[in-house]
Amino acid sequence: MSPFPSKWRPTLTMVVVAMLLSVLCLPLGGIWLFRFYDSQLVRETERELIVQGAFVNALVVRELGLNLYDPTSLTVDASDKENGVFDLVLPQLDLSSSPILPPRPDALEPEVRPIQLFVNLGQNIRQVIFDAQKTTLAGFRVLDPNGVVIAGRTETGQSLAHVPEVAMALNGNYASAIRERISDEPSPPIYSVSRGTDIRVFVAMPIEYEGKIAGVVYLSRTPSHFLRELYGQRWKIGLAIIFMLAVTLIIAFIFIRTIREPIVALNARTVRIAKGDRTALEPLAHHGTREVASLSQGLLSMSEKLQDRSDYIRNFATHVSHELKSPLTSIRGAAELMTDNESDMTSETRQKFLGNIVSDTDRLSRLLDRLRDLAATDSHKIHGTCTLHDILEELRQKNENLEIHVDNCDCRVPLPLENAAIIFSNLADNASRHGAARFSIETSQSGTESRFKVSDDGEGISSANRDKIFELFFTTRRDHGGTGMGLGIVRSILDAYGGSITLLETQSGAVFEISLPHAN
Repeated sequence: MSPFPSKWRPTLTMVVVAMLLSVLCLPLGGIWLFRFYDSQLVRETERELIVQGAFVNALVVRELGLNLYDPTSLTVDASDKENGVFDLVLPQLDLSSSPILPPRPDALEPEVRPIQLFVNLGQNIRQVIFDAQKTTLAGFRVLDPNGVVIAGRTETGQSLAHVPEVAMALNGNYASAIRERISDEPSPPIYSVSRGTDIRVFVAMPIEYEGKIAGVVYLSRTPSHFLRELYGQRWKIGLAIIFMLAVTLIIAFIFIRTIREPIVALNARTVRIAKGDRTALEPLAHHGTREVASLSQGLLSMSEKLQDRSDYIRNFATHVSHELKSPLTSIRGAAELMTDNESDMTSETRQKFLGNIVSDTDRLSRLLDRLRDLAATDSHKIHGTCTLHDILEELRQKNENLEIHVDNCDCRVPLPLENAAIIFSNLADNASRHGAARFSIETSQSGTESRFKVSDDGEGISSANRDKIFELFFTTRRDHGGTGMGLGIVRSILDAYGGSITLLETQSGAVFEISLPHAN
């Protein structure tokens, strides 16, 4: 049963596509969700009204000068005056910080009669204001010093002095406000979903004449909706969308080419490897990225080692069963013959069968000892060192018929004592079984490794068998109790510690060279 619970999971492609679509929608979504562009339109509207109001202001001042109006009747001094010139007026409104006020209060009946001079002035500039309004779409009203409308499309002769922004302008200060807009249209246009169409910008600019406040220019206009602005830039926005789509498709192609395809191919390889297909251990044709290449190399290398390990275990089990079966069959046959012919069997025959049983039992014992040594090589690697002197006594006890010589007994072996003893004991046993009388170890060391030349004066190894001697269960002395595992165990231990063993050319006997790196 699979260790992973069965449930729906998104594919890598689905996740990346969702991310790319989110990134693609982010610019337009930002314009819609964040009111930055709306605020810019409000500021732009206020800036335009300031410019238009300045011209109307100049027009009224000119008319007052032509009529030689006496400013002494005016009571409010002009403010924000420096060297006879007003300071620069900058837009002040922002949708994110400025309050949105209720709709503008209705005009009221004036408490005082309009000044006749201003009434005449309003009639003179009225047509100019109407013509400008057709182009700018702004609402213009010119107020006298008391806040009474003297020029405008509607509300002429009525007072707006009670409107807060007008009151501030009558006191000599520039004022602006955002107010809710009451639409006169029976049904709002499609773009009225924006807050920009539900508001109106109001600007009140004081009219300064000879250092006094002579009235107010009161302007208003609905800001343009951002969708209308975007529609005006539709070709540029279309090109930008095409560019974003192209970039997104390029990113998707790069992702598919460099990540998805190698991962899918690698996943298919793992399925084939799990089914035992050794051809699947070939490297991928395309890796895409360094990380995927490293992952592929590691996975295929691990799979190859697992396959080799599986083959090794299979072959090993076959050889072990064969090696165990031969002496067991011999023991069973001898025991059965002794049982069936006990009364007729001579003492000499009985002793012969018993000797065969003892011999096969010894062979089984040696085989089990070698298997135990081999198992030790596959266990967790133990660190440590020893000297040849630590091993020498054991070698002499196990091989009494050998004359053992060591050139430097104090030489350190970069292996734990148990594993070092297994290596040299197997080499000594191998020499003894091949008729050697002398066994010697010569040492040499460098800064990074130790070398040991192990030689004997035995029968040597034929050229036909040189390539087979390190294979498990290969032996030419099976009839003499050889297990064929000694040199295989030696090589396995050395491989585990990064060492090596090599059979050297020699005229007589056998010479092996062992190389072991020093532990870090």
